Amino acid sequence: MNLVKRELFGPGPTNVPDSVLDALSRPTIGHLDPQFLEIMDEINESLRYCFQTQNALTFVLSAPGSIGMETSFVNLVEPGEKVVICINGVFGGRMKDICRRIGAEVVTIENKWGTPVNPDELQKTLQAHDDAEIVAFVHAETSTGVRSDASTIARIAKSHDCLVIADCVTSLAGVELRVDDWELDVVYSGSQKCLSCVPGLSPITFSDAAVEKVKRRQTPVQSWFCDISLLMSYYESGEKTRAYHHTAPVNALFAMHQALKLVVNESLEARWARHSDAVNRLYARLEAAGLEMIVEEQHRLAPLTLVRVPDGISDAEIRQSLLAQNIEIGAGLGKFAGKAWRFGLMGENASIQRADFIADALLSTIESCR
Repeated sequence: MNLVKRELFGPGPTNVPDSVLDALSRPTIGHLDPQFLEIMDEINESLRYCFQTQNALTFVLSAPGSIGMETSFVNLVEPGEKVVICINGVFGGRMKDICRRIGAEVVTIENKWGTPVNPDELQKTLQAHDDAEIVAFVHAETSTGVRSDASTIARIAKSHDCLVIADCVTSLAGVELRVDDWELDVVYSGSQKCLSCVPGLSPITFSDAAVEKVKRRQTPVQSWFCDISLLMSYYESGEKTRAYHHTAPVNALFAMHQALKLVVNESLEARWARHSDAVNRLYARLEAAGLEMIVEEQHRLAPLTLVRVPDGISDAEIRQSLLAQNIEIGAGLGKFAGKAWRFGLMGENASIQRADFIADALLSTIESCR
């Protein structure tokens, strides 16, 4: 089957640079080959830069961002422990589901979709539940296009002696993220968003405090594959020998190695600014045409934008018409299903030129469908 090239402006994956695709096609070597182990160490070091952390346990999980979420919780949470989860979209809800499967006592803070996590509500909740051990939230909620204040959330959690889990699938390398400065304990992401890598990988980092909590567990980690006490023996750098855990996706990690090299060469600050400039252009173009952004300006997530579907316009018809032009945008999720479009300006697509491209395509398609 001959695949048609798409312009990917949905919530991910995004278009992948040619150099990353070229890296993917390098000759396959063994996952314990010394050459590959050297590349793996370089990947981990580049990830420390991207996460802005010195955490020793920083590596890439061999599955998409959802495995990052699962790994975070099954390692840090034991049955019966109390976890506070801040929910303002689909992915906070998934955190709750995972914790309930573990057997944790889950306390949720429900925020209106399209708004950020409310720090005041978190403070009140932790005062009422002083035995909570973990606070979890989504930094960049992909279902709503909202960025929450990770620094403030973590500061409140730490004041109550809680460890912090943050979902940064759509924020890593796209907006400011400072794991060490903000005292985030476990942070995970995905390869297919702002890193502009191929889908199927999940960068993750664990603080020393998080690792110590895992070592103090009274019960086995519920997932063998996600157990970091086993993964550490393969992924931690500086070891002369590495214990086999699973067959790592060697070629996908070649691609990640190149994608991270592009981030490092550009610099995080330049990349953050590029995402901001691109989305500001998109806002200006769409708002000038009378379209409504769902999220208030100060809480918008640069890599992912929600636009309200205008009255009298079919959500599906517009998306199908764009796809016929080989342009993909995202549908609304959950409470926004049928009511919003999701536009991703991530990684390779975060530029003023690409913002103009998708704005032109959307506006002309809407006009032709009226």
